[in-house]
Amino acid sequence: MSRAFRNRIPFLLVGIAISALFFHTFPIVADSSEPSATLPTRRVLLEDSSYATKATSKPDVVRVPGGVKGRRKRIVVTGGAGFVGSHLVDRLIERGDSVIVIDNMFTGRKENVLHHLRNPNFELIRHDVVEPILLEVDQIYHLACPASPVHYKYNPVKTIISFLKSTNVMGTLNMLGLAKRINARFLLTSTSEVYGDPLQHPQVETYWGNVNPIGVRSCYDEGKRVAETLSMDYHRGAGIEVRIARIFNTYGPRMSIDDGRVVSNFVAQALRKEPMTVYGDGKQTRSFQFVSDLVEGLMRLMEGDHVGPFNLGNPGEFTMLELAQVVQETIDKNAKIEFRPNTEDDPHKRKPDISKAKELLGWQPTVSLREGLPRMVSDFRQRLFGDSKGSLDGSLSAE
Repeated sequence: MSRAFRNRIPFLLVGIAISALFFHTFPIVADSSEPSATLPTRRVLLEDSSYATKATSKPDVVRVPGGVKGRRKRIVVTGGAGFVGSHLVDRLIERGDSVIVIDNMFTGRKENVLHHLRNPNFELIRHDVVEPILLEVDQIYHLACPASPVHYKYNPVKTIISFLKSTNVMGTLNMLGLAKRINARFLLTSTSEVYGDPLQHPQVETYWGNVNPIGVRSCYDEGKRVAETLSMDYHRGAGIEVRIARIFNTYGPRMSIDDGRVVSNFVAQALRKEPMTVYGDGKQTRSFQFVSDLVEGLMRLMEGDHVGPFNLGNPGEFTMLELAQVVQETIDKNAKIEFRPNTEDDPHKRKPDISKAKELLGWQPTVSLREGLPRMVSDFRQRLFGDSKGSLDGSLSAE
């Protein structure tokens, strides 16, 4: 060994020591902006102070187990820029959780979550769940799916693929796969449409339904039924913590205007001084729950110990004519009603039996139609006409 080389050894050792200290103190995390040839990947780490203080000694992410109450959670909400999803995000942020919204903006609106964009506990990712994505979260609320007739009938093949190649099947498969990889709790928002045109009234969760598999609504109905099947298969076969909610008609601020759902149709038509369109004889019934009641039910279901499915809806039952009369009382007593031929496969009756949710979740709706409708009208009025009496952000406090 030459004398010159021996003289360099101390400097080499000092360099190695400095490098080791640097990489131990500042661990390298894969850049989430780097493209992947096969899989869109985004590693999201905990951003609270507890992680920052532990980073020097243990760079691995320590996740909060799903279902543990009273601790801050990392939560992803698919479809979180939509009507129901954005209200759910509001509650989760208010509770102190860190929330990631995934939405392809097909029916969602950035305006619904605009008030959170500067919040460090909020992140918005424009992404279609038909494509896989990698995240580190504790809970997954899977709401992504076009829910109104106008949207799901617009491209029925994509809707069923949306449970088979898009949001319903392929999207649900991707989110269930994510839940399996990271051991997250998974909540599926299913629908009362799984009961079809029910022969049992009111509908209980044990009823298997009366669905036309080849009707114009079947792309949505059957898609959700398949999504429930997939969720239960992952629960039984892979041990995933799954929760299933069957949502009945819901209304409130931030609903899409002219989306084909009866409450939004009636409200928008009455505000525009147009006749309210009633299909058929108007004697078919629905049950209407305010969005804040639904959000409370979803959160209780996620935090509870029961898989479900659970009916989440308001058992108050109204005919379409009775609903039109409530809208007249709220907006314009002179609003006219126009009858049109009924649509295909329109269910004659729809009313949830919520005994199971009352007993196991301690949940029941608290907002009546006559209390909730004015809040929705205020939001619609502002969005249609810029009326200062409307809510600027569609918040639940609008009066």
